[in-house]
Amino acid sequence: MARTATEHPDYHFIKVVLTDGSSFMTRSTYGKEGDTLNLDIDPSTHPAWTGGEQKLMDRGGRLSRFNSRFGNMSFGKK
Repeated sequence: MARTATEHPDYHFIKVVLTDGSSFMTRSTYGKEGDTLNLDIDPSTHPAWTGGEQKLMDRGGRLSRFNSRFGNMSFGKK
């Protein structure tokens, strides 16, 4: 059975931005040519690479919103 070029995904260059702001170019099937992929977790913050110490990055205020909505809940503590 012969394969056609349409069976393969579009493989192109994108920019990857790490949590510390550094970036690099790589080839990927993500998005389209020239897109930017912003990572929330990368080797500098993930506990698997940092020896178990986890750093929470509050990207976009999600952690702050969660704490303001649910921070006062006791979950059965007396």
